[in-house]
Amino acid sequence: MSGKIEYINPDGLSKNPAFSQIVTTQGGGKTIYIGGQDAVNAQGEIVGKGDIGQQTEQVMRNLQTALSVCGATADNLVKLTIHIVQGQDLYRGFQASQKYLDNMKNPPAITGFFVSALAHPDFLVEIDAIAFIPEE
Repeated sequence: MSGKIEYINPDGLSKNPAFSQIVTTQGGGKTIYIGGQDAVNAQGEIVGKGDIGQQTEQVMRNLQTALSVCGATADNLVKLTIHIVQGQDLYRGFQASQKYLDNMKNPPAITGFFVSALAHPDFLVEIDAIAFIPEE
């Protein structure tokens, strides 16, 4: 049996083009778990101090790099968990992420919540991800 990903937005749950309510994976394939990514570049420098938009863009670049190394793309994402420091402009972060997620046929399931702080006081957003590459 080859692997498959199914994106489900059933009647009875709200439908939003930015995320899927349910994502299932079945059969053979590779599951990729990406730990929380912060706005840190390859040199270990924090990018966009004080700017949720710039930080979100760096986080998305980091996710893109992690997916690429595993032979995946954003289209393989099945779940994102987004941690945002309280008081940040959620809309600016959302705008920055859309550059990376806007053309997805099936967006991943997404959980987002506000937190009082992250591991470093300059971090404003952290995103972890799960992706799946089905066997052909």
